[in-house]
Amino acid sequence: MSDRLRCVSPVDGSVYIERNYATSREIATAVETAVSAQNQWKQTPISERAEICTKAVDAFVAKSGEIGEGITWQMGRPIRYGGGEVGGVEERARHMILIAEKALADVPVDEKDGFTRFIRRDPLGVVFVIAPWNYPYLTSINSIIPAIMAGNAVILKHSAQTPLCAEVYAEAFEAAGLPKGVFQFLHLNHADTETLIQAPEVDFIAFTGSVPGGAMVERAAAGRFVGVGLELGGKDPAYVRSDANVQYAAEGLVDGSFFNSGQSCCGIERIYVHESVYDQFIDIARETTLGYKLGNPTDPDVTIGPLVRASAADFVRKQTADAIAAGAQALIPEGTFGSNEPGSPYLGPQILVNVDHSMDVMSEESFGPVVGVMKVSSDEEAIRLMNDSAFGLTASIWTSDADAALRIGDHVSTGTWFMNRCDYLDPALAWTGVKDSGRGCTLSALGYDHLTRPKSFHLKTQL
Repeated sequence: MSDRLRCVSPVDGSVYIERNYATSREIATAVETAVSAQNQWKQTPISERAEICTKAVDAFVAKSGEIGEGITWQMGRPIRYGGGEVGGVEERARHMILIAEKALADVPVDEKDGFTRFIRRDPLGVVFVIAPWNYPYLTSINSIIPAIMAGNAVILKHSAQTPLCAEVYAEAFEAAGLPKGVFQFLHLNHADTETLIQAPEVDFIAFTGSVPGGAMVERAAAGRFVGVGLELGGKDPAYVRSDANVQYAAEGLVDGSFFNSGQSCCGIERIYVHESVYDQFIDIARETTLGYKLGNPTDPDVTIGPLVRASAADFVRKQTADAIAAGAQALIPEGTFGSNEPGSPYLGPQILVNVDHSMDVMSEESFGPVVGVMKVSSDEEAIRLMNDSAFGLTASIWTSDADAALRIGDHVSTGTWFMNRCDYLDPALAWTGVKDSGRGCTLSALGYDHLTRPKSFHLKTQL
């Protein structure tokens, strides 16, 4: 195994950046430093933690242009959208900082004569964050800022595809004056990642990534009796009701399907449309999709860039070809977005109709710019199809009837239920999944419950 990390850019296939993997001694030192630093940091008042974390967010935002360019070259997102991830990080981080004082406050219980009783939220200790490449900052910030605000120390292992993101975080925290050791990063290979999960000094693992990756984390942590947060894949559905604003729904769902080249755990991967508005929806969705421009993501006019690697694009090509062979129809003609030859990470968006759940494109995660659309005749049929999945991260309904949205949402197995929007994380709401989409919770006040442990104080004050 190589002792060097090499980030191959999907933009042009060049090696964009190289780094040494951490040595065994460096890993051990990082763990020792984290434990020592956390023992001091947990004594720091929340108001001081908030001041430092706010300065770190300020320092991060100040590098918006540099961050956007780095995202483009590391994982291929068009540079015109680079600032969007910075804005999302700022929104989530500032919200979690703002609510920390209340969310982490002692929990009172009913008064009892002669006793003082309450529950304190103690930090867990050392939190090991394992982050993915597709939204390299948005996914990782969900755990990093809340963990630090809760009084934990953080060790970050970022994807080998996006190693600069870990370094940007470190620079921001250093500029903010965060005490040494409270935040650290390590460039790790798979074997050392598993070893660190098993380290007795690590008290919680926050993983975002694939279902097989989540299974690896669970196996590595088995028998340690520590918390594991898993934010895994999705096959997120949308239902367009007969009373929907069809123009708005079609444009929103096309964006939810193809933004970031479809490489979003909560992106739209299957759409169910009521038969009364189906034809109208299809026409608008097709025209909207034809408006994309595929190309080099460093071009500010490009709206859809390459997938992270050629093998990912080839996976989507095969899934699409298999569906067509089974009877699906492609709405976007071959060649619309240029050559579609295997072996290239560049892949134009595609809408498939005449699909059903026997096809992998409607059941297995695609993580690319393809979406299947099915016609339905009732709310009940839409509910059944939305629930016919191994995943349950988000789902959305497009309707003018809020009561219907609430009623239907109660029957859909999902972590987040949207009405008239999709593919968004509101930091005031719990980010969680069901089934193979994982377990645990980040963001919102509830997110702090997973980064602390309850400690009960039972003080007898009268003898």
